[in-house]
Formats: sequence, structure tokens, C-alpha cells
Amino acid sequence: MNNSQKAQKLKEKIESISEKEKMDLSSDQDLSLALMNLISIEEHFVFTGSKTGKSNYYDLANEVRSIRKELLKEIVTDYEGEVWCISKHLLAGSMRLMEVGMKELDRKNKKKADEMFSHSYSLYSLFWAVNKDSFSLDGEEGDSEKIKKKELKNTSKKEKSTFLFKLKEKVSSLVDCCRE
Repeated sequence: MNNSQKAQKLKEKIESISEKEKMDLSSDQDLSLALMNLISIEEHFVFTGSKTGKSNYYDLANEVRSIRKELLKEIVTDYEGEVWCISKHLLAGSMRLMEVGMKELDRKNKKKADEMFSHSYSLYSLFWAVNKDSFSLDGEEGDSEKIKKKELKNTSKKEKSTFLFKLKEKVSSLVDCCRE
């Protein structure tokens, strides 16, 4: 096999790995969004219990919590330090900021909504950086070359060089919820 054939074979292998990673992360994305909602359901049961004085809502919150804990284990597989709690709070924060953004949109405050959505996606990207080996938390220069670069309107050169921007770009390039 000549060098050109070897290079082609390597290229095909890399593309195959990339496609598998997209599919796996897409499935995990669905699960992560479900986890966001489970966390939110827990919160609503607790607040409803507090508002109504009915403790049976706390029991329901605990049931939902059990399901959430079981499912979170499918994504959070490495419990280094406080990764478990960090992951849960990143998802919860992302969900809440998304909801604030939606309310701002309803109020016709698009600029504030965009800001909230951007923060939400930053937290979501951090969640994946903490929980997937394909992401790097050290922000090395080599990683930025792996990230598919997109020219976005209204994005400053300084912002494009930030770690969070690079993470958001990487999540965008790997996550495609429409893949089956």
C-alpha cells in the first residue's frame, strides 16, 4: 500500500470516528436536555410543597431525583473532584438561563434574550467539556485547531479567541440532534 492509499485510509478512519462521536453525543444531548427538565421538575415539586404545605410533593421530588441520578450516571462517568455536582448545576443553570431568555423574547427584549441564550449555551458547553474526553479544559492552542471555525456576524476577534467561544464552537460541530 502506497502513502497516498495509507493517507486515504487514515482519513476515512478519522471521518468514521467523527461521525460516530456525533451520533453518540447527539443521543447524549437528548439525555442531557431530559436531565435539565428532571432537575426543573424536582425544583417545582419542592416549591409546590413549600407553597402548599403538602409534603407529598417532596416525596414526588425525591422520586424524580432518583430517576435523575440514575440517568445522570450515563453521562457523568468520571467523578473527579466535584464533577457530579458541577455537572448537575451546569445543566440547571443552562436551563434556567434559557427560560429567562424565552421570557425576555416574550417581552420583545431580543438583545437581553440573546445574551441569556448565549450564557445558557456557554454553561451547556462547559457541561460537555467537563464530561467528554473529546473536549479539553486546558485550552491548549492545539485544541483550537480541532474546532471547526465559523465566521459569525457580530463576533469580535477577541471573543473568538476565548475558551468558552472555542467550546461552544466544538459543541456546535459535534452535536446534531437531527442525526438518527
